[in-house]
Amino acid sequence: MKVLILSHSDLGGGAARAAYRLHQGLKYLDVRSEMLVQYKLSDDNTVLVRHNKLDKGMAKLKLFEHLDALPLKFSRQRPETVFSLQWLPDRLPTQVAPLNSDLINLHWTCKGYIKIETLAKLARPLVWTLHDMWAFTGGCHYTQDCDRYQKACGNCPQLHSSKERDLSRWVWQRKVRAWDKLDLTVVTPSRWLAKCASASTLLGQKRVEAIPNSLDTQLYKPLERRVARERLNLPQDRKLVLCGALMVTADRRKGLHLLQLALQRLSQSDWSERLSLVVFGASTPGNSTDCGLPTHYLGSLSDDVSLALVYAAADVFVAPSLQDNLPNTVLEALACGTPCVAFNIGGMPDAIAHQQNGYLARPYAIEELAQGIAWVLEDAERHQKLSHAAREKAEQEFALERQAKRYSSLFSEILTRGKTKERGEKLMRHDLPIATEKFGQ
Repeated sequence: MKVLILSHSDLGGGAARAAYRLHQGLKYLDVRSEMLVQYKLSDDNTVLVRHNKLDKGMAKLKLFEHLDALPLKFSRQRPETVFSLQWLPDRLPTQVAPLNSDLINLHWTCKGYIKIETLAKLARPLVWTLHDMWAFTGGCHYTQDCDRYQKACGNCPQLHSSKERDLSRWVWQRKVRAWDKLDLTVVTPSRWLAKCASASTLLGQKRVEAIPNSLDTQLYKPLERRVARERLNLPQDRKLVLCGALMVTADRRKGLHLLQLALQRLSQSDWSERLSLVVFGASTPGNSTDCGLPTHYLGSLSDDVSLALVYAAADVFVAPSLQDNLPNTVLEALACGTPCVAFNIGGMPDAIAHQQNGYLARPYAIEELAQGIAWVLEDAERHQKLSHAAREKAEQEFALERQAKRYSSLFSEILTRGKTKERGEKLMRHDLPIATEKFGQ
């Protein structure tokens, strides 16, 4: 079995890292796996970039991304959220064909990487791992509680549109035409996203499976907190609340503003002299909101060693997202033995067991988020039990090998089913003249 993983990048962002981890897990199982990406950041020779000189220049300047977003310039009141049209022509079928894969596993393929209509031209069974909601919407990556994707997009709130036939309807209709007859199986990392996909008009008739993301539990593991803080120059005499994600200060969906409000509540109590906030994924922002506590910004961290060190230095990790799938950050924190606090939304319950390895607050209840942080930190014996349960959860459910085995089994089943169907069709074609002849007699 030879598998080709298609991803916008191998390490650039959470979805890319999740795809690359699966690639590593499959190779560990001796599955022949290759990745084809638009932007390569690793030195792995099984990660391929097939660009001509023009493509290389466009990729370097991020022209694919800018050109794909060009029609959005007409939606001047649109908020700064990711919205992908995927209308640019691509050469992917000619790049994929020589690789002779048996099956293609799609991951995050936006920012001008793969045109919507290209999927039908790949001529392979497709397994699409969804890292957000884009595959079944009219262009947005998270719906922000809009349910139009369950029927037909249009009047898009993220485009500030009052027209039925807006850009979101155009994208949605292109997907309807292009994906109706795809040999496609959908995989989601969380049960929440699986339910959303199954409720959509675009993917509701497809097979949908939930397989969590994974990570290397030998890289992400508990370390001595004192040593981790010493290396990061973080205070030893305070409880550290950690928050982090890609563009954590710029993307409102990540919910840092809600965490800051919760910490303001705690700063007005006897926690004021005992807590500090640590943020990774951004440098100190110019318009930083004062949370009432000392705050340490660590900037962008992309390598596993640095990230594991940060998680190990923290007493609690908070993921205050408004809407999210199954964030790598939560899995990484759990693997490092760091209890997690989040709102009870999206895929968070798949990782965080309430009051067992962390705390789940009611959606967007600031006071309850603050209470959850305090609950995790206020009792040393309880914190130790939470830390142990966090590590145990990661080892049992999110280990690299476990995910790879589930994917490998799914791939094998799809390919076996395809061969059986092909043999049946051949037999029918072979037997048809004979059966017709007998019937005529």
